[in-house]
Amino acid sequence: MIDGVRVKRLKVIPDERGFLSVVYPGVVKGWHYHRKQTDHFVFVKGMAKVVLYDNREGSRTRGEINEFFMGEHNPMLLVIPPLVLHGMKGVGPEPAYLVNTPSEHYVYDDPDEFRVPPHSAEVPYDWERRDG
Repeated sequence: MIDGVRVKRLKVIPDERGFLSVVYPGVVKGWHYHRKQTDHFVFVKGMAKVVLYDNREGSRTRGEINEFFMGEHNPMLLVIPPLVLHGMKGVGPEPAYLVNTPSEHYVYDDPDEFRVPPHSAEVPYDWERRDG
């Protein structure tokens, strides 16, 4: 192997919502946040709605919600700071594929990932589709 080159085998973690960083159409994956990590989201295939909720103590935007419709029809990079709750929902007819380049390495023994149920009253957001 060339000096400095590293290969890491990735684990596929499938469930009824999707696998790795893939979300199936109509499925909600969220909420979660990180204490240290900043996420950098780009959807490279399909479309997803990413929702952020600022519940940070002392934040001037505490209580605000942002929605982003991201993917191959609306390409963008979304930077999500630590402690901001975030979730996603597949909104197109096919799975949405996320590439995330987080600021921290994943530590399997002590993951920097904290979850809130997707339909929890703790977050004032309704994941249902809004027609109109």
